[in-house]
Amino acid sequence: MTPTDLETVLRPHHLGIFGAFHPTPGDGLADDIKTLVLLGPEEPGFWAHFTSSLEWTEKRKDPIDDWSYRVISGIAAALKAEAFFPFGGPPHQPFVTWALRTGRCWQSPVSILVHDTAGLMVSFRGALGLRERLDIPVPPTAPCERCTKPCLTACPAEALTGNGYDVPACHAFLNTEAGRDNLTQGCAVRRACPVSQTYGRLPEQSAFHMSKFHR
Repeated sequence: MTPTDLETVLRPHHLGIFGAFHPTPGDGLADDIKTLVLLGPEEPGFWAHFTSSLEWTEKRKDPIDDWSYRVISGIAAALKAEAFFPFGGPPHQPFVTWALRTGRCWQSPVSILVHDTAGLMVSFRGALGLRERLDIPVPPTAPCERCTKPCLTACPAEALTGNGYDVPACHAFLNTEAGRDNLTQGCAVRRACPVSQTYGRLPEQSAFHMSKFHR
């Protein structure tokens, strides 16, 4: 199997390869897993595809997690691979550590992960532990190195800055009228990232995730 072969399998589900690495004994994965591949929403198009699914139309409590489990488990079974998810547990899978290992994610100036194509909108729906050793392209350089870093001053509540993330302050701001834009359009900091702006994620998807974050 090649990365192109895997992309062909993922494409009907609007999932993409968001990074991959070859595990070492210290990663805690089974010895027969030769490549770990992280999967994320392929944009544009993911949200329209997902909202036509049974999980969404049935108005389940956690439709996107249910969809991810069904779809990625099915792909894993077809490929004789092992599926991993960023939800469920304990134990919780170390997706942040894995993302950094791929060389396609970095710690952003505001501390949260930034991805080479999804920017600060990066999210993972799951991962595949493949028994084959895939050829992994040389990772790109971090986009923040050539960026003016608008994320540092984009938070209207000053809750997500270069000093870290003040979660209580974020929730308090979202409870105000001024915070409504962040609830309906998505986090202002994530939207400020130039790479995020080229990713194609719809405001409806960001609003959904914000509703889950700010319950």
